[in-house]
Amino acid sequence: MAAFAFWFVQKMKRTTVYIDGFNLYYRLLRESPELRWLNIVELSKQVLRSDNFVQRGNIYTATVSSKIDREAPAKRRIYLNALEPLPEVAIFRGNFLVKDKWVKVKAPNTAPEFVKASISEEKGSDVNLASHLIRDSLTNAFDVAAVITNDTDFVEPIRIVREEVGLPVGILSPVPRPAKSLESVASFVRRIRHDHLRASQFPEFIPDSTIGRPESWTRNG
Repeated sequence: MAAFAFWFVQKMKRTTVYIDGFNLYYRLLRESPELRWLNIVELSKQVLRSDNFVQRGNIYTATVSSKIDREAPAKRRIYLNALEPLPEVAIFRGNFLVKDKWVKVKAPNTAPEFVKASISEEKGSDVNLASHLIRDSLTNAFDVAAVITNDTDFVEPIRIVREEVGLPVGILSPVPRPAKSLESVASFVRRIRHDHLRASQFPEFIPDSTIGRPESWTRNG
């Protein structure tokens, strides 16, 4: 039995998943509030192969502004509080900026007009994710990496890890057809489907805590 256990451990691939939090949200969760109570470690296991041992899930996100949605910061804090006890999870926070800008709007059969709009931007998360991916590849921190994103800014760091360090990096795609430039550098691509998300929800209340799913994150929310 001990020999079998040793063989089993040896066959498993230490896998770190790097989660582009805002890309995941805008691509898959924005229109589906009932799926936002998401255990990202379980999601990674659902999407990856059975021989991928998910040892770490790094989430790159930011504290959201109340300027667009007054309840958003509180709901985000509740969600991050639900994630923090998971031993595999590390949360890295960037900055979330909202600026008022004049943008051009062109309606059919009318001349372009300019309106002032609140534009949200996330700063720091992409740089952190790319830096950690390359650093971890150079320090033998994983056998396989996977990135949840469809952001083409990650093409070059993924290429570096694959071609120059020699380690596999996959894309866990939040869209049906990922960007071709990402596909071209990835070792593999797996699509995140809604059934993966549904199978990866936290219980309504986190065990041994008072943390519960925000009321608006329901099927009717």
